[in-house]
Amino acid sequence: TSAAHKAVKQGIINAAWYYGYLAALRIDELAAKHGRAVAWKPMLLGVSFKATGSEPLMNIPLKGDYSRHDLARTARLQGVPFAIPEPFPFMSVAACRAFYWLDGRDPGKARALAKALYRAAFAEGRVISDAQGVIAVARALGIDGGALAAALKDPAIKQRLRDVVDDTVAREIFGSPYFVVDGEPFWGNDRLDQIDRWLATGGW
Repeated sequence: TSAAHKAVKQGIINAAWYYGYLAALRIDELAAKHGRAVAWKPMLLGVSFKATGSEPLMNIPLKGDYSRHDLARTARLQGVPFAIPEPFPFMSVAACRAFYWLDGRDPGKARALAKALYRAAFAEGRVISDAQGVIAVARALGIDGGALAAALKDPAIKQRLRDVVDDTVAREIFGSPYFVVDGEPFWGNDRLDQIDRWLATGGW
C-alpha cells in the first residue's frame, strides 16, 4: 500500500515496551478494520531517552509503582496475560536486529516474530535480552536459528538498526508505542481509540 494508506507504528521493542506489548495485540486488527496496513519499525528507546532526558518509566519513583499496577489492570481489561520479566528493563538490540533481518526476507514472519517476542517477555516472563533468548523464540516459528545467529552479527543488519534509530530521533519519535497515521502522531496504548476514530472520520 502507499504511504497514504498506512498506519505506521514505531517503537515496538525496548526497555519501555510493556505498553507496546498491549498495543501490538490490537493495532493490526484496528488498521485492517479501516482497510489500512501497519508498517512495524522496532527502535531502541534508550537513544530517545537520551534525547529527552528521560528514563524507563518503571525506574521513576512513584510512576514506576503506578505503571506496574496500571499495566496489570489494562491487561485484565484487554483479557490478555501479562508478566514483567526479570531482569527488567532489558536490552533489546538482538530482538531488533532479528526483526530487521527477517523483515528483509519475509515481512509477515518478521511481524509474527515481533509478536512472539512480546508474548515470550510479557506473557511468559521469559528472557529475550540476548541472542540465545531471541533465537529460541524464532526457532519455535520455524526460523533457521543458525542463519539468525549469523545475521545478528552482520554489519549490514547492525547498520539497518542504526539507520532506523537515527530516523526516529530525526522524526522526534520518543516513546513506545508511537503511531504515525497519515502524518498525525499518536503516543501511547491509550490512544488507540483516538486512532480508530481518526481513521473513521478522517481527522478533526
